[in-house]
Amino acid sequence: MYKAFFNLTRNPFELTPDPAFLFSTKRHNEALAALYYGVRRHKGFVVVTGEVGTGKTLVLRCLLRLLKQSADVAYAYIFNSLLSPTEFLQYILADFGLPTSGKNKSELLFDLSHFLISRGAKKLTTVLIVDEAHHLSAEILEEVRLLTNLETAEDKLLQIVLAGQPELDEKLDSVGLRQLKQRIALRARLDPLDEDETRGYIERRMQIAGKNCQVDTLFPAQTIETVYRNSRGFPRLINTICENGLIATYARQMRSVTPEIIDDVSKELRLDVVHLPAVEKNDGHNEMDIQRATNALLDLYSINESDLGAREAVSGERK
Repeated sequence: MYKAFFNLTRNPFELTPDPAFLFSTKRHNEALAALYYGVRRHKGFVVVTGEVGTGKTLVLRCLLRLLKQSADVAYAYIFNSLLSPTEFLQYILADFGLPTSGKNKSELLFDLSHFLISRGAKKLTTVLIVDEAHHLSAEILEEVRLLTNLETAEDKLLQIVLAGQPELDEKLDSVGLRQLKQRIALRARLDPLDEDETRGYIERRMQIAGKNCQVDTLFPAQTIETVYRNSRGFPRLINTICENGLIATYARQMRSVTPEIIDDVSKELRLDVVHLPAVEKNDGHNEMDIQRATNALLDLYSINESDLGAREAVSGERK
């Protein structure tokens, strides 16, 4: 609707987690590096947590985009964690392309074990990724712990990635799940953006959406300050506010989003009603491992992002 008016080629503030729009803050880089390092080094169990709207799903999508470049990786991706233990196993096997119809839980576990052992013998990597993992019941989290027992003397046969809200940390800290907590090899946490990062986030999205767009004119410094104040640095809220701000600005046939427009759309969205809890800063679990992986990973991601379109046109996406 407003793209031609603002000289844009695509919507800069879509809510869908598009890896092309990843804004590389230090925390997001570390989280992506921890996930990739944990999977490729067969660490077994990796956890990433963060408040609502901090970009967990986007980081997972970036991880999947990287993993798709490797022929030796197969993954199951679960985004609906409100499942029974049997449904959970059925979903995993189905995503790996294994038959599940008419099979009981023991048969599902036997087939999964055979599948993992077969791939492990060929030095292949198999990954289970669970988004919205804070919804997992204690019963399913215990199933996850038992899946970590699938290993050889040298290696973990299944790499498990859990991503969820801070409630996941609380569940993992419970006495009943202390065995699972002890098996976590790497942990990362995503926090909201600070004001400078919010400015960089908006500028990057606008530049990707329209190379000829005058970002400073469309989103002046005072407007970005107002976006930050109303969004508190949560990327999802930044997207929602800026999207509505562009629509309102277009409706008024103006060339610049004003602080008043941002305040108006934020009030309409009732962002002043719900106060999100404060987010504790991550002290950096296994920081040396993560830092070593980060530099190499960012180079890899940059290369893959530049030539992914050409590869997919020739060979299609590989799972």
